[in-house]
Amino acid sequence: MQATRILPDLQCSLLCEEVRQEVNGNLFLIGVVQVVRVPQLPVVAGRICIFNRWAAGIGAFNETVRLIAPDQTTVVAKNELKFELRDPALSATNVTFFGQVKFDSAGTYYIEVLVDDVMKLRYPVPVIHAPMPGQPPLPEKQG
Repeated sequence: MQATRILPDLQCSLLCEEVRQEVNGNLFLIGVVQVVRVPQLPVVAGRICIFNRWAAGIGAFNETVRLIAPDQTTVVAKNELKFELRDPALSATNVTFFGQVKFDSAGTYYIEVLVDDVMKLRYPVPVIHAPMPGQPPLPEKQG
Protein backbone atom coordinates (compact mmCIF):
# COMPACT_ATOMS: atom_id res chain seq x y z
CA MET A 1 0.00 0.00 0.00
CA GLN A 2 1.34 3.40 -0.96
CA ALA A 3 0.88 6.42 1.34
CA THR A 4 -1.30 9.20 -0.03
CA ARG A 5 -0.51 11.68 2.72
CA ILE A 6 2.49 12.08 5.04
CA LEU A 7 2.86 15.23 7.17
CA PRO A 8 6.17 16.88 6.17
CA ASP A 9 9.17 17.63 8.36
CA LEU A 10 10.34 21.19 8.81
CA GLN A 11 13.94 21.01 7.61
CA CYS A 12 14.73 24.59 8.68
CA SER A 13 13.18 27.92 9.61
CA LEU A 14 15.22 31.13 9.62
CA LEU A 15 14.29 34.73 10.35
CA CYS A 16 16.15 37.07 8.01
CA GLU A 17 16.10 40.57 6.57
CA GLU A 18 15.67 39.51 2.93
CA VAL A 19 15.43 36.48 0.63
CA ARG A 20 16.38 36.85 -3.04
CA GLN A 21 16.48 34.51 -5.99
CA GLU A 22 19.48 34.16 -8.28
CA VAL A 23 19.14 33.75 -12.05
CA ASN A 24 19.77 30.00 -11.69
CA GLY A 25 16.81 29.70 -9.28
CA ASN A 26 18.82 29.32 -6.08
CA LEU A 27 17.76 31.39 -3.10
CA PHE A 28 20.08 33.39 -0.93
CA LEU A 29 19.31 34.76 2.50
CA ILE A 30 20.48 38.19 3.62
CA GLY A 31 20.89 39.15 7.26
CA VAL A 32 19.94 36.04 9.23
CA VAL A 33 18.55 37.47 12.49
CA GLN A 34 19.33 36.06 15.94
CA VAL A 35 18.59 39.17 18.03
CA VAL A 36 16.82 42.41 17.14
CA ARG A 37 18.71 45.37 18.67
CA VAL A 38 16.99 48.72 18.36
CA PRO A 39 17.93 52.23 19.58
CA GLN A 40 14.33 53.09 20.53
CA LEU A 41 10.98 51.49 21.25
CA PRO A 42 8.42 51.15 19.92
CA VAL A 43 9.94 50.53 16.50
CA VAL A 44 8.53 49.40 13.15
CA ALA A 45 10.50 46.93 11.04
CA GLY A 46 9.85 47.71 7.39
CA ARG A 47 10.14 44.05 6.42
CA ILE A 48 11.11 40.74 7.96
CA CYS A 49 11.23 37.36 6.24
CA ILE A 50 10.80 33.81 7.48
CA PHE A 51 12.42 31.13 5.28
CA ASN A 52 10.94 27.64 5.75
CA ARG A 53 12.01 24.43 4.00
CA TRP A 54 9.69 21.40 4.15
CA ALA A 55 10.73 17.83 3.25
CA ALA A 56 9.77 14.15 3.51
CA GLY A 57 6.02 14.64 3.04
CA ILE A 58 3.30 13.72 0.58
CA GLY A 59 0.11 15.70 -0.01
CA ALA A 60 -1.31 19.21 0.11
CA PHE A 61 -0.71 21.26 3.25
CA ASN A 62 -1.42 24.60 4.90
CA GLU A 63 1.53 26.42 6.50
CA THR A 64 0.91 29.01 9.21
CA VAL A 65 3.64 31.37 10.41
CA ARG A 66 2.98 33.60 13.42
CA LEU A 67 5.02 36.22 15.25
CA ILE A 68 3.95 36.20 18.92
CA ALA A 69 4.52 39.07 21.39
CA PRO A 70 6.36 38.61 24.72
CA ASP A 71 3.03 38.09 26.52
CA GLN A 72 2.92 34.81 24.52
CA THR A 73 -0.70 35.37 23.45
CA THR A 74 -0.77 38.47 21.21
CA VAL A 75 -0.27 37.67 17.53
CA VAL A 76 1.83 40.51 16.07
CA ALA A 77 1.80 39.10 12.50
CA LYS A 78 0.39 35.99 10.83
CA ASN A 79 0.48 34.45 7.38
CA GLU A 80 -1.00 31.28 5.90
CA LEU A 81 -0.19 29.61 2.58
CA LYS A 82 -0.86 26.35 0.84
CA PHE A 83 1.84 24.10 -0.60
CA GLU A 84 2.15 20.60 -1.98
CA LEU A 85 4.70 17.81 -1.90
CA ARG A 86 4.20 15.06 -4.48
CA ASP A 87 7.18 12.93 -3.53
CA PRO A 88 8.94 12.52 -0.16
CA ALA A 89 12.31 12.94 -1.92
CA LEU A 90 11.38 16.51 -2.89
CA SER A 91 11.24 19.66 -0.78
CA ALA A 92 9.14 22.82 -0.71
CA THR A 93 10.55 26.22 0.20
CA ASN A 94 8.17 28.88 1.52
CA VAL A 95 9.15 32.46 2.26
CA THR A 96 6.84 34.60 4.38
CA PHE A 97 7.23 38.37 4.23
CA PHE A 98 5.85 40.49 7.07
CA GLY A 99 5.79 44.23 6.38
CA GLN A 100 5.53 47.11 8.85
CA VAL A 101 5.93 44.91 11.94
CA LYS A 102 5.63 46.94 15.14
CA PHE A 103 7.69 45.90 18.16
CA ASP A 104 6.07 47.77 21.06
CA SER A 105 8.47 46.71 23.77
CA ALA A 106 11.69 44.89 24.50
CA GLY A 107 11.37 41.21 25.37
CA THR A 108 11.31 37.79 23.80
CA TYR A 109 9.04 37.44 20.81
CA TYR A 110 8.45 34.03 19.19
CA ILE A 111 8.17 32.67 15.66
CA GLU A 112 5.74 29.76 15.43
CA VAL A 113 5.60 27.50 12.37
CA LEU A 114 2.65 25.14 11.95
CA VAL A 115 1.55 22.76 9.23
CA ASP A 116 -2.14 21.81 9.15
CA ASP A 117 -2.49 23.25 12.68
CA VAL A 118 0.33 21.04 14.04
CA MET A 119 3.11 23.04 15.71
CA LYS A 120 6.41 22.07 14.10
CA LEU A 121 8.68 24.72 15.61
CA ARG A 122 8.62 27.66 18.02
CA TYR A 123 11.75 29.72 18.48
CA PRO A 124 12.64 32.91 20.37
CA VAL A 125 13.46 36.28 18.83
CA PRO A 126 14.81 38.59 21.56
CA VAL A 127 14.17 42.30 20.99
CA ILE A 128 16.70 44.36 22.93
CA HIS A 129 16.68 48.09 23.53
CA ALA A 130 20.24 49.27 22.91
CA PRO A 131 20.33 53.08 23.03
CA MET A 132 22.77 55.00 20.90
CA PRO A 133 25.76 56.44 22.80
CA GLY A 134 24.59 59.51 24.72
CA GLN A 135 20.92 58.53 24.54
CA PRO A 136 19.27 58.02 27.94
CA PRO A 137 17.96 54.51 28.68
CA LEU A 138 14.22 53.85 28.86
CA PRO A 139 12.72 54.17 32.33
CA GLU A 140 12.02 50.86 34.09
CA LYS A 141 8.37 49.81 34.20
CA GLN A 142 6.89 49.66 37.66
CA GLY A 143 4.38 46.95 38.31
